[in-house]
Amino acid sequence: MKVRGINHATLQVASLERSLPFYVDFLGMSLVHRGSKDVYLEWGSAWICLLERPVSPRSAESVNTAGMDHMAFSIEEADFHEASKKLLDAGVSVVRGPVYRGGGWSINFLDPDGIELELFTGSLAERMKVWT
Repeated sequence: MKVRGINHATLQVASLERSLPFYVDFLGMSLVHRGSKDVYLEWGSAWICLLERPVSPRSAESVNTAGMDHMAFSIEEADFHEASKKLLDAGVSVVRGPVYRGGGWSINFLDPDGIELELFTGSLAERMKVWT
């Protein structure tokens, strides 16, 4: 099996009406398709699907269960600090950063459903120089 890389991610959200403005208007993703319960968004060479599904509230017990921890997007260092300032100025819940770690600048933040996203300026090769 010869996989070339990650193709896309699908994120389950409680409400497209609430999430879509965050991803399109605030983060600046381009809306490619809108269905009744899904939207496809593009951001540079990355694309994601937001899938509207009823969401159960997370309990304290479910926080440390298996599943996706976060999703990271590449961003040029020249654009990173402006993007971080935009997140902070808008009062978006920032989990960590902005900080230089693992070979690049990083900021982790939450979308309206509490899904953790990251903007990262580094590469896997740069990270391995630091972690090994």
